[in-house]
This record gives sequence, structure tokens and C-alpha cells, in this order.
Amino acid sequence: MHTIHRLTLEDALIMLEAAEAEAARIGVRQTICVADDGAHPIALHRMTGARLTGVEIAIAKAFTAAGHQRATHLFNEEPGGPALPGNEAFGIQHMHPGRFAAFVGGFPVVFDGQVIGAVGVSGGNGDQDKAVGAAALAAFERKVAPRAS
Repeated sequence: MHTIHRLTLEDALIMLEAAEAEAARIGVRQTICVADDGAHPIALHRMTGARLTGVEIAIAKAFTAAGHQRATHLFNEEPGGPALPGNEAFGIQHMHPGRFAAFVGGFPVVFDGQVIGAVGVSGGNGDQDKAVGAAALAAFERKVAPRAS
């Protein structure tokens, strides 16, 4: 039998709170999306002053990370990123126009060895998006650590 774990709104809110705190700490206005394992948004938060375009971008990053079960920056990371020119997934972002993000800011949420969702972060540079995403994931890990098997 296969056990399926699900992210809850409570989980998402904990992740959003930690992500916003990190974004404020590093001085960047971010939009953060937490999606479930089907890549559907559970919660979305656009910080005051964050770019309007960040909403769709954060959703796309979460969609990609959940749907492909990998961090979005890995698609274009040298040397073997599959979406790099000449590699097997070059052009993959055209398969889901406006929904697929093959650049930094999308991170899968893993529990008990399963990808159960993702967080998408938009509004900063790559390092800032990674830091805010890492804060969200760390908050989730702290919440579930006693329950993980």
C-alpha cells in the first residue's frame, strides 16, 4: 500500500511566514506561492510593493517544481541542465506556455521521500529567491521533523 501525504493550508502559512521574514531580512519584496502535489496553489502572498508580475511567475515556479519534482534552476544549471541548448529538454518551457519556469525560484517540498508540493518565489535575484525559498522549506522541515519517518 502507498501512503500519500498532503500539504495543508497550515503548512503553507508557516512556509509563507518564514519566507516573508527572510525576504524582509534581506530587503527584497517577494511574491511566494505554495502549491500542492498537483501543482495547484494552496496559498499565495505578495508582499507590499512586490512586482505585479511576480504573482504569475511565483505560481509558474511552484507549478514547475511540483510537476517535475525538482528545483527549477536545475533545468538550466551547467553543465548538464536538461533545458540548456542541445540537451534533451531544450525548449520544454514551450510545452506549458506561461506556466513552466526553467529558471531559479521553484523548489519542491519533500516529506518522507515524496514530493508533496512546491514553493515558488519571485521578486529578487537568483540568490535572493533561493534564500527565501530555503527559509520556507526550513520552516516546513521544522514543523514536520518530529513526524517524519
